[in-house]
Amino acid sequence: MIKKLVVLLVFFLNFSAFPQIFTLSEESEISILTIGPGDNLYDKFGHSAFRVKDFAKGTDIVFNYGVYDFDTPNFYTKFAQGKLNYRLAVSPYRPFIQNYIAQDRWVEEAELELTYAEKVAIFTYLQNNALPENQYYLYDFFYDNCATKIRDVLVEVLRDKIKYNSKFIDKEYTFRELIQKNVQANSWGSLGMDVAIGAVVDREATPWEYQFLPEYVQKAAATATITHLGESQPLVKNLQTIHRVQGERDSSGFFMSPLFVFGILGLIIMYITYRDYKQKTRSRYLDGTIFFITGLIGVFLCLLWFATDHTSTANNYNLLWAFPLSLFFFTLISKREPKKWLGRYVFLLPLMLIVLITHWVSGVQVYAIGLIPLLVALFIRYTYVFSFLKKQQAQVAGINE
Repeated sequence: MIKKLVVLLVFFLNFSAFPQIFTLSEESEISILTIGPGDNLYDKFGHSAFRVKDFAKGTDIVFNYGVYDFDTPNFYTKFAQGKLNYRLAVSPYRPFIQNYIAQDRWVEEAELELTYAEKVAIFTYLQNNALPENQYYLYDFFYDNCATKIRDVLVEVLRDKIKYNSKFIDKEYTFRELIQKNVQANSWGSLGMDVAIGAVVDREATPWEYQFLPEYVQKAAATATITHLGESQPLVKNLQTIHRVQGERDSSGFFMSPLFVFGILGLIIMYITYRDYKQKTRSRYLDGTIFFITGLIGVFLCLLWFATDHTSTANNYNLLWAFPLSLFFFTLISKREPKKWLGRYVFLLPLMLIVLITHWVSGVQVYAIGLIPLLVALFIRYTYVFSFLKKQQAQVAGINE
Protein backbone atom coordinates (compact mmCIF):
# COMPACT_ATOMS: atom_id res chain seq x y z
CA MET A 1 0.00 0.00 0.00
CA ILE A 2 2.76 2.42 0.96
CA LYS A 3 4.65 1.59 -2.23
CA LYS A 4 1.57 2.41 -4.32
CA LEU A 5 1.17 5.75 -2.56
CA VAL A 6 4.81 6.62 -3.16
CA VAL A 7 4.51 5.72 -6.84
CA LEU A 8 1.35 7.80 -7.15
CA LEU A 9 3.00 10.77 -5.42
CA VAL A 10 6.04 10.62 -7.70
CA PHE A 11 3.70 10.32 -10.70
CA PHE A 12 1.73 13.36 -9.57
CA LEU A 13 4.80 15.49 -8.90
CA ASN A 14 6.39 14.58 -12.20
CA PHE A 15 3.24 15.59 -14.04
CA SER A 16 3.06 18.93 -12.24
CA ALA A 17 6.67 19.88 -12.74
CA PHE A 18 7.56 18.26 -16.07
CA PRO A 19 4.49 17.82 -18.26
CA GLN A 20 5.11 15.28 -21.00
CA ILE A 21 4.09 15.74 -24.62
CA PHE A 22 1.22 13.50 -25.69
CA THR A 23 -0.79 13.11 -28.85
CA LEU A 24 -4.53 12.67 -29.02
CA SER A 25 -6.73 10.15 -30.75
CA GLU A 26 -10.00 10.88 -32.53
CA GLU A 27 -11.89 9.67 -29.42
CA SER A 28 -10.34 12.29 -27.16
CA GLU A 29 -12.44 14.89 -25.33
CA ILE A 30 -11.68 18.29 -23.81
CA SER A 31 -13.91 19.71 -21.11
CA ILE A 32 -14.15 22.50 -18.56
CA LEU A 33 -14.20 21.44 -14.91
CA THR A 34 -16.00 23.79 -12.54
CA ILE A 35 -15.62 23.33 -8.79
CA GLY A 36 -17.93 25.02 -6.30
CA PRO A 37 -16.94 27.07 -3.27
CA GLY A 38 -15.17 25.65 -0.23
CA ASP A 39 -15.13 26.60 3.44
CA ASN A 40 -11.98 28.76 3.40
CA LEU A 41 -11.89 32.36 2.18
CA TYR A 42 -9.36 31.58 -0.55
CA ASP A 43 -11.64 28.94 -2.09
CA LYS A 44 -15.00 30.67 -1.58
CA PHE A 45 -15.10 31.61 -5.26
CA GLY A 46 -14.67 28.13 -6.68
CA HIS A 47 -12.19 26.88 -9.23
CA SER A 48 -11.86 26.08 -12.94
CA ALA A 49 -9.59 23.79 -14.95
CA PHE A 50 -9.33 21.96 -18.27
CA ARG A 51 -9.70 18.20 -18.44
CA VAL A 52 -8.19 16.28 -21.36
CA LYS A 53 -9.26 12.65 -21.54
CA ASP A 54 -8.28 10.13 -24.20
CA PHE A 55 -8.85 6.60 -22.98
CA ALA A 56 -7.52 5.20 -26.27
CA LYS A 57 -4.14 6.73 -25.38
CA GLY A 58 -4.44 6.17 -21.63
CA THR A 59 -4.56 9.90 -20.99
CA ASP A 60 -6.75 11.60 -18.37
CA ILE A 61 -5.14 14.78 -17.09
CA VAL A 62 -6.06 18.21 -15.76
CA PHE A 63 -4.53 21.56 -16.71
CA ASN A 64 -4.86 23.78 -13.65
CA TYR A 65 -3.98 27.49 -13.79
CA GLY A 66 -4.68 28.02 -10.09
CA VAL A 67 -1.37 26.92 -8.54
CA TYR A 68 1.06 29.09 -6.58
CA ASP A 69 4.26 28.18 -4.80
CA PHE A 70 4.78 29.03 -1.11
CA ASP A 71 8.52 28.55 -1.69
CA THR A 72 8.59 31.58 -3.99
CA PRO A 73 11.25 34.02 -2.70
CA ASN A 74 9.61 36.88 -0.75
CA PHE A 75 6.23 35.16 -1.13
CA TYR A 76 4.27 37.37 1.28
CA THR A 77 5.88 40.58 0.05
CA LYS A 78 5.02 39.74 -3.55
CA PHE A 79 1.49 38.76 -2.54
CA ALA A 80 0.99 42.08 -0.72
CA GLN A 81 2.41 44.03 -3.67
CA GLY A 82 0.23 42.23 -6.22
CA LYS A 83 3.28 40.72 -7.91
CA LEU A 84 2.75 37.06 -7.10
CA ASN A 85 3.05 34.63 -10.00
CA TYR A 86 0.64 31.73 -10.38
CA ARG A 87 1.40 28.83 -12.68
CA LEU A 88 -0.17 26.20 -14.87
CA ALA A 89 0.22 22.73 -13.38
CA VAL A 90 -0.62 19.37 -14.97
CA SER A 91 -1.85 16.49 -12.85
CA PRO A 92 -3.73 13.18 -13.19
CA TYR A 93 -7.51 13.67 -13.17
CA ARG A 94 -8.44 11.17 -10.46
CA PRO A 95 -6.41 12.54 -7.50
CA PHE A 96 -7.22 16.10 -8.62
CA ILE A 97 -10.95 15.56 -8.53
CA GLN A 98 -10.92 13.37 -5.41
CA ASN A 99 -9.36 16.23 -3.49
CA TYR A 100 -12.43 18.41 -4.12
CA ILE A 101 -14.90 15.59 -3.54
CA ALA A 102 -13.23 15.02 -0.17
CA GLN A 103 -13.93 18.70 0.59
CA ASP A 104 -17.58 18.12 -0.40
CA ARG A 105 -17.50 20.78 -3.11
CA TRP A 106 -19.78 20.38 -6.11
CA VAL A 107 -18.05 19.52 -9.36
CA GLU A 108 -19.47 19.82 -12.87
CA GLU A 109 -17.93 19.01 -16.23
CA ALA A 110 -18.82 20.76 -19.50
CA GLU A 111 -17.69 18.72 -22.50
CA LEU A 112 -16.84 20.94 -25.47
CA GLU A 113 -18.05 20.53 -29.06
CA LEU A 114 -14.71 20.51 -30.88
CA THR A 115 -13.32 19.00 -34.04
CA TYR A 116 -10.29 16.75 -33.81
CA ALA A 117 -8.09 19.54 -35.18
CA GLU A 118 -9.43 21.96 -32.54
CA LYS A 119 -8.78 19.48 -29.75
CA VAL A 120 -5.21 18.99 -30.94
CA ALA A 121 -4.73 22.78 -31.19
CA ILE A 122 -6.00 23.40 -27.64
CA PHE A 123 -4.02 20.46 -26.25
CA THR A 124 -0.84 21.64 -27.97
CA TYR A 125 -1.39 25.17 -26.63
CA LEU A 126 -1.87 23.88 -23.07
CA GLN A 127 1.19 21.65 -23.22
CA ASN A 128 3.31 24.53 -24.48
CA ASN A 129 1.87 26.76 -21.74
CA ALA A 130 2.81 24.14 -19.14
CA LEU A 131 6.50 24.15 -20.05
CA PRO A 132 8.72 25.49 -17.23
CA GLU A 133 9.57 28.63 -19.19
CA ASN A 134 5.90 29.39 -19.97
CA GLN A 135 3.89 28.15 -17.01
CA TYR A 136 4.01 31.30 -14.83
CA TYR A 137 1.72 34.31 -15.11
CA LEU A 138 1.06 37.41 -13.00
CA TYR A 139 -2.13 36.75 -11.05
CA ASP A 140 -4.94 39.29 -10.86
CA PHE A 141 -8.09 38.45 -8.91
CA PHE A 142 -10.47 40.08 -11.40
CA TYR A 143 -8.69 39.97 -14.74
CA ASP A 144 -6.19 37.10 -14.84
CA ASN A 145 -6.94 34.06 -12.70
CA CYS A 146 -7.69 30.34 -12.97
CA ALA A 147 -11.16 31.09 -14.37
CA THR A 148 -10.36 33.81 -16.91
CA LYS A 149 -7.54 31.64 -18.26
CA ILE A 150 -10.10 29.03 -19.38
CA ARG A 151 -11.98 31.60 -21.42
CA ASP A 152 -8.80 33.22 -22.74
CA VAL A 153 -7.27 29.95 -23.91
CA LEU A 154 -10.40 29.08 -25.89
CA VAL A 155 -10.51 32.51 -27.51
CA GLU A 156 -6.77 32.47 -28.25
CA VAL A 157 -6.91 29.07 -29.96
CA LEU A 158 -10.35 29.11 -31.58
CA ARG A 159 -10.34 32.84 -32.40
CA ASP A 160 -13.38 33.96 -34.42
CA LYS A 161 -14.89 30.45 -34.46
CA ILE A 162 -16.13 30.94 -30.92
CA LYS A 163 -18.77 33.54 -30.03
CA TYR A 164 -19.69 34.59 -26.50
CA ASN A 165 -22.89 36.44 -25.67
CA SER A 166 -24.65 37.90 -22.64
CA LYS A 167 -27.53 35.42 -22.48
CA PHE A 168 -26.14 33.89 -19.28
CA ILE A 169 -26.64 37.20 -17.44
CA ASP A 170 -30.09 37.63 -15.89
CA LYS A 171 -29.21 40.65 -13.75
CA GLU A 172 -26.49 43.28 -13.81
CA TYR A 173 -24.10 43.27 -10.85
CA THR A 174 -21.07 45.27 -9.79
CA PHE A 175 -17.81 43.48 -9.10
CA ARG A 176 -18.44 43.88 -5.36
CA GLU A 177 -21.94 42.42 -5.65
CA LEU A 178 -20.54 39.44 -7.54
CA ILE A 179 -18.06 38.91 -4.70
CA GLN A 180 -20.86 39.14 -2.13
CA LYS A 181 -22.77 36.38 -3.93
CA ASN A 182 -19.95 34.07 -2.83
CA VAL A 183 -19.06 35.55 0.55
CA GLN A 184 -21.67 36.31 3.20
CA ALA A 185 -21.89 40.07 3.75
CA ASN A 186 -21.73 39.84 7.56
CA SER A 187 -18.56 37.74 7.68
CA TRP A 188 -14.96 38.55 8.54
CA GLY A 189 -13.79 37.61 5.06
CA SER A 190 -16.31 39.97 3.50
CA LEU A 191 -15.37 42.76 5.92
CA GLY A 192 -11.67 42.36 5.15
CA MET A 193 -12.29 42.56 1.41
CA ASP A 194 -14.74 45.48 1.71
CA VAL A 195 -12.16 47.44 3.70
CA ALA A 196 -9.22 46.58 1.42
CA ILE A 197 -10.81 47.04 -2.01
CA GLY A 198 -11.78 50.42 -3.37
CA ALA A 199 -14.49 52.13 -5.37
CA VAL A 200 -13.12 50.69 -8.62
CA VAL A 201 -15.09 47.48 -7.91
CA ASP A 202 -18.39 49.32 -7.47
CA ARG A 203 -19.03 49.68 -11.19
CA GLU A 204 -21.17 47.24 -13.13
CA ALA A 205 -19.19 44.37 -14.62
CA THR A 206 -19.66 43.46 -18.27
CA PRO A 207 -20.69 39.88 -19.16
CA TRP A 208 -17.10 39.29 -20.26
CA GLU A 209 -15.83 40.46 -16.87
CA TYR A 210 -18.26 38.24 -14.98
CA GLN A 211 -15.98 35.39 -15.92
CA PHE A 212 -13.45 36.11 -13.19
CA LEU A 213 -15.72 33.71 -11.29
CA PRO A 214 -15.64 30.01 -12.30
CA GLU A 215 -19.43 29.75 -12.05
CA TYR A 216 -19.81 32.31 -14.84
CA VAL A 217 -17.09 30.76 -16.99
CA GLN A 218 -19.28 27.66 -17.12
CA LYS A 219 -22.48 29.65 -17.71
CA ALA A 220 -20.84 31.72 -20.46
CA ALA A 221 -19.55 28.58 -22.18
CA ALA A 222 -23.01 27.00 -21.96
CA THR A 223 -24.52 29.86 -24.01
CA ALA A 224 -21.53 30.38 -26.33
CA THR A 225 -21.46 29.03 -29.87
CA ILE A 226 -18.79 27.62 -32.17
CA THR A 227 -18.86 27.63 -35.96
CA HIS A 228 -18.04 24.49 -37.94
CA LEU A 229 -18.29 24.51 -41.75
CA GLY A 230 -20.35 27.68 -41.63
CA GLU A 231 -22.85 26.26 -39.13
CA SER A 232 -23.16 27.66 -35.61
CA GLN A 233 -23.71 25.19 -32.78
CA PRO A 234 -23.49 25.21 -28.95
CA LEU A 235 -19.95 25.19 -27.59
CA VAL A 236 -20.94 22.80 -24.79
CA LYS A 237 -22.33 19.49 -26.03
CA ASN A 238 -22.73 17.80 -22.68
CA LEU A 239 -22.91 18.99 -19.08
CA GLN A 240 -22.71 16.47 -16.27
CA THR A 241 -22.50 16.62 -12.51
CA ILE A 242 -19.55 14.72 -11.07
CA HIS A 243 -20.28 15.47 -7.42
CA ARG A 244 -23.15 17.10 -5.55
CA VAL A 245 -22.70 18.70 -2.14
CA GLN A 246 -23.71 16.22 0.54
CA GLY A 247 -23.65 18.42 3.63
CA GLU A 248 -23.97 22.08 4.54
CA ARG A 249 -21.18 24.62 4.25
CA ASP A 250 -19.70 25.78 7.55
CA SER A 251 -20.92 29.18 8.68
CA SER A 252 -20.16 31.18 11.80
CA GLY A 253 -23.01 32.23 14.05
CA PHE A 254 -24.16 35.82 14.46
CA PHE A 255 -22.42 36.16 17.82
CA MET A 256 -19.05 35.72 16.11
CA SER A 257 -19.89 38.06 13.22
CA PRO A 258 -18.44 41.55 12.58
CA LEU A 259 -21.85 43.18 13.07
CA PHE A 260 -22.13 41.74 16.58
CA VAL A 261 -18.49 42.31 17.59
CA PHE A 262 -18.39 45.89 16.29
CA GLY A 263 -21.84 46.42 17.76
CA ILE A 264 -20.45 45.63 21.21
CA LEU A 265 -17.38 47.80 20.55
CA GLY A 266 -19.58 50.66 19.35
CA LEU A 267 -21.76 50.41 22.46
CA ILE A 268 -18.66 50.56 24.67
CA ILE A 269 -17.43 53.70 22.90
CA MET A 270 -20.87 55.33 23.15
CA TYR A 271 -21.18 54.39 26.83
CA ILE A 272 -17.78 55.91 27.65
CA THR A 273 -18.75 59.01 25.65
CA TYR A 274 -22.03 59.33 27.58
CA ARG A 275 -20.19 58.91 30.88
CA ASP A 276 -17.66 61.57 29.84
CA TYR A 277 -20.55 63.89 28.96
CA LYS A 278 -22.19 63.42 32.37
CA GLN A 279 -18.89 63.87 34.21
CA LYS A 280 -17.73 66.73 31.95
CA THR A 281 -14.45 64.98 31.21
CA ARG A 282 -12.69 63.21 28.34
CA SER A 283 -11.28 59.69 28.28
CA ARG A 284 -8.17 60.78 26.43
CA TYR A 285 -6.60 57.32 26.24
CA LEU A 286 -9.69 56.08 24.41
CA ASP A 287 -9.19 58.87 21.88
CA GLY A 288 -5.52 57.98 21.57
CA THR A 289 -6.41 54.33 20.94
CA ILE A 290 -9.00 55.27 18.30
CA PHE A 291 -6.52 57.57 16.54
CA PHE A 292 -3.80 54.91 16.62
CA ILE A 293 -5.92 52.04 15.28
CA THR A 294 -7.83 53.97 12.60
CA GLY A 295 -4.64 55.75 11.53
CA LEU A 296 -2.72 52.48 11.27
CA ILE A 297 -5.47 50.98 9.11
CA GLY A 298 -5.41 54.12 6.98
CA VAL A 299 -1.66 53.85 6.36
CA PHE A 300 -2.16 50.22 5.31
CA LEU A 301 -4.93 51.21 2.89
CA CYS A 302 -2.74 53.95 1.42
CA LEU A 303 0.01 51.43 0.80
CA LEU A 304 -2.47 49.09 -0.91
CA TRP A 305 -3.63 51.99 -3.10
CA PHE A 306 -0.34 53.61 -4.03
CA ALA A 307 2.43 51.09 -3.33
CA THR A 308 1.06 47.90 -4.92
CA ASP A 309 0.01 46.64 -8.34
CA HIS A 310 -3.39 45.43 -7.13
CA THR A 311 -6.05 46.71 -9.51
CA SER A 312 -8.85 46.47 -6.96
CA THR A 313 -7.40 48.55 -4.11
CA ALA A 314 -7.38 51.95 -5.84
CA ASN A 315 -9.78 54.79 -4.99
CA ASN A 316 -10.49 53.35 -1.56
CA TYR A 317 -12.65 55.80 0.37
CA ASN A 318 -12.48 53.74 3.56
CA LEU A 319 -9.80 56.35 4.19
CA LEU A 320 -12.65 58.66 5.18
CA TRP A 321 -12.98 56.77 8.48
CA ALA A 322 -9.48 55.30 8.64
CA PHE A 323 -7.60 58.56 8.10
CA PRO A 324 -3.80 58.00 8.03
CA LEU A 325 -2.85 61.26 9.76
CA SER A 326 -4.54 60.10 12.95
CA LEU A 327 -1.66 57.66 13.46
CA PHE A 328 0.77 60.56 13.80
CA PHE A 329 -1.52 62.48 16.17
CA PHE A 330 -2.46 59.73 18.62
CA THR A 331 0.03 60.88 21.26
CA LEU A 332 -1.14 64.49 20.89
CA ILE A 333 -4.84 63.66 21.35
CA SER A 334 -3.90 61.65 24.46
CA LYS A 335 -2.68 64.79 26.23
CA ARG A 336 -4.85 66.59 28.77
CA GLU A 337 -4.80 69.83 26.80
CA PRO A 338 -4.10 69.22 23.10
CA LYS A 339 -3.01 72.03 20.81
CA LYS A 340 -5.75 74.26 19.40
CA TRP A 341 -5.14 73.12 15.82
CA LEU A 342 -5.83 69.51 16.84
CA GLY A 343 -9.38 70.52 17.72
CA ARG A 344 -9.83 71.70 14.13
CA TYR A 345 -8.52 68.34 12.93
CA VAL A 346 -11.04 66.51 15.13
CA PHE A 347 -13.77 68.72 13.60
CA LEU A 348 -12.89 67.28 10.15
CA LEU A 349 -13.34 63.66 11.23
CA PRO A 350 -17.16 63.60 11.60
CA LEU A 351 -17.42 65.65 8.40
CA MET A 352 -15.52 62.94 6.55
CA LEU A 353 -17.92 60.35 7.96
CA ILE A 354 -20.80 62.38 6.49
CA VAL A 355 -19.02 62.31 3.12
CA LEU A 356 -18.65 58.54 3.53
CA ILE A 357 -22.40 58.18 4.05
CA THR A 358 -23.00 60.29 0.93
CA HIS A 359 -20.70 57.99 -1.06
CA TRP A 360 -22.52 54.94 0.28
CA VAL A 361 -26.01 56.25 -0.51
CA SER A 362 -25.04 57.49 -3.98
CA GLY A 363 -23.24 54.25 -4.87
CA VAL A 364 -19.75 55.72 -5.25
CA GLN A 365 -18.49 53.02 -2.90
CA VAL A 366 -20.19 50.35 -0.81
CA TYR A 367 -18.75 49.74 2.66
CA ALA A 368 -18.77 46.75 4.99
CA ILE A 369 -22.08 46.45 6.85
CA GLY A 370 -20.21 45.10 9.86
CA LEU A 371 -18.64 48.53 10.33
CA ILE A 372 -21.95 50.38 10.74
CA PRO A 373 -22.05 50.29 14.59
CA LEU A 374 -18.42 51.39 14.78
CA LEU A 375 -18.92 54.26 12.32
CA VAL A 376 -21.92 55.51 14.29
CA ALA A 377 -19.92 55.34 17.51
CA LEU A 378 -16.97 57.17 15.93
CA PHE A 379 -19.25 59.95 14.69
CA ILE A 380 -20.69 60.44 18.17
CA ARG A 381 -17.25 60.25 19.79
CA TYR A 382 -15.61 62.74 17.40
CA THR A 383 -18.51 65.18 17.78
CA TYR A 384 -18.23 65.03 21.56
CA VAL A 385 -14.44 65.37 21.57
CA PHE A 386 -14.60 68.42 19.30
CA SER A 387 -17.21 70.04 21.55
CA PHE A 388 -15.19 69.22 24.67
CA LEU A 389 -11.92 70.58 23.24
CA LYS A 390 -13.65 73.74 22.06
CA LYS A 391 -15.02 74.40 25.56
CA GLN A 392 -11.66 73.52 27.13
CA GLN A 393 -9.83 75.93 24.87
CA ALA A 394 -12.37 78.66 25.59
CA GLN A 395 -11.85 78.16 29.34
CA VAL A 396 -8.05 78.30 28.94
CA ALA A 397 -8.38 81.48 26.88
CA GLY A 398 -10.63 83.02 29.57
CA ILE A 399 -8.14 82.19 32.32
CA ASN A 400 -5.27 83.67 30.34
CA GLU A 401 -7.20 86.88 29.90
